[in-house]
Amino acid sequence: MRRALLLAIGLFICFIGLECMFVETAFITTADFAQIDSIRSHHGTDIFAISPPDWAPWVLFIGGGVVMLYSLTISRTASR
Repeated sequence: MRRALLLAIGLFICFIGLECMFVETAFITTADFAQIDSIRSHHGTDIFAISPPDWAPWVLFIGGGVVMLYSLTISRTASR
């Protein structure tokens, strides 16, 4: 169970790193998702811009790979 969990966490971290390679800026809003069309016309909505630094994609991608490699070294039978 621990092996699968670590593999999933490592894969998730790799996907976040891969996404950071292609995304320059992400805009996060606190508006309700049903009102997405009216976000641009509504000026009272809080909108946050997140720009990952240049080193973030590579650190996340490599860190996720290390976690996945570690999960593969754990023995399949857990000692109880």
